[in-house]
Amino acid sequence: MKIRKRLNIVLEWLLVILLAVMLCSVLWGVATRYIFEDQSSWTDELARFMLIWVSMVGATYVSGKNGHIAIDLLPASMAEKKKLKLEILAYVLIALFVLAVFVIGGLRYVYISFHLGQTSAALGLPMGYVYTILPVCGFLIIYFKLLSVQEAKMLLKETE
Repeated sequence: MKIRKRLNIVLEWLLVILLAVMLCSVLWGVATRYIFEDQSSWTDELARFMLIWVSMVGATYVSGKNGHIAIDLLPASMAEKKKLKLEILAYVLIALFVLAVFVIGGLRYVYISFHLGQTSAALGLPMGYVYTILPVCGFLIIYFKLLSVQEAKMLLKETE
């Protein structure tokens, strides 16, 4: 799928940029602490936010590559047709979980953060912006899982 490949390339570059920002933030924090003996207050907070974003974008990237951890004892002993049906079930369950937790829960969390006017201590950044990554990555993971369901269904039709 061309869209999957393009999205994965975008996610790869986003991860590179986020990791670079996180690295620069940590290095600047260390430099200001040990060289200038007065640590910048914002570096720790920015690195923490970048870690949240790297974790979420990384999980989305791995989901797009279907590279997540799986215990394959049961599928290994199944016939190809049953294995594909089990994969479809797993993809649907993952999509439902992500819908409930990342998308619905994430949107509620973002709404509450903006509604309450929560801001970060050092950067003064509205926390809703930090948490926006939850529903965004949730939608992308669901999209990837639906693509995987579609691919598995096509393979299932070929085996019939």
